[in-house]
Amino acid sequence: MKKSKSLSESASCIEREKVESVRAKMKSERFFHDLAETFRAMSDPTRTKIIYALCLEKELCVQDIAAIIETSNSATSHQLRILRNMKLVRYNKVGRMAYYSLDDIHINNLFAEGMRHVEEE
Repeated sequence: MKKSKSLSESASCIEREKVESVRAKMKSERFFHDLAETFRAMSDPTRTKIIYALCLEKELCVQDIAAIIETSNSATSHQLRILRNMKLVRYNKVGRMAYYSLDDIHINNLFAEGMRHVEEE
């Protein structure tokens, strides 16, 4: 694992106290990797359509999602698998049917904030 450089070894800074304060609060490399992966998973237009649909309708099956986003069941399942692996969506099996929903309210909030940002232009 790469050792963090001390402030005296790294590039010069203007406001040393601010730099030291922020560096002390920085999260781990793993944290930033996981955060970037979350945003990467949400960066695909097909997946954002799925998330949007699940924001509007709390629970949908693969066939309904595929009809809404106008793609095949297979392609929809593939995208749902990616979202599920990233813990952005979850499913509930009822018999042979799987119903998908957002994993938790944080996903809805994150997506809503992104939408507000885009719409304010």
